[in-house]
Amino acid sequence: MTLAERGFVGFVPFANLPRSTIPAGEGIYVVLRPAISHPVFLARSPAGHRTGHSPTTTTATLNSAWVPGATVVYVGKAAGRQGLSKRLNAYRRQGQGRNAGHSGGEYIWQLADSDTLLVAWRTVADPPADQAERKLIAEFTALHGALPFANRNRGSSISKKP
Repeated sequence: MTLAERGFVGFVPFANLPRSTIPAGEGIYVVLRPAISHPVFLARSPAGHRTGHSPTTTTATLNSAWVPGATVVYVGKAAGRQGLSKRLNAYRRQGQGRNAGHSGGEYIWQLADSDTLLVAWRTVADPPADQAERKLIAEFTALHGALPFANRNRGSSISKKP
């Protein structure tokens, strides 16, 4: 089943997010790289730095995380006060070199073609965003034998719902 068939919408470049109508509620989102060729990695990440944390990682680490043939490079969630609109715009600003408090998925900013990446999202209510994120990551892992390129874990559990 395609992402669109699963209710994902948007499919816009990060640069177009400020002009997109992104819901404010909880949801999950994916970052897609349209090209399926092996990427070129930047030696230094242009993403914003948090105190004591550089977003740059080694090209060896990036190469080992790369998932050949996959177009989804990151799966994320927006839960609680961080609705989709706020979360995606923080992610975009982080990639522009600002410290916007979004360190998840930071590997994408070391892709030389990160300006071609697309973002798609869908709102969720039941299951909560954290469960929907974990489920989508698990499906990706079952299909590809690895986590999405920029996901460093299988999803977190922050929901207060049973």
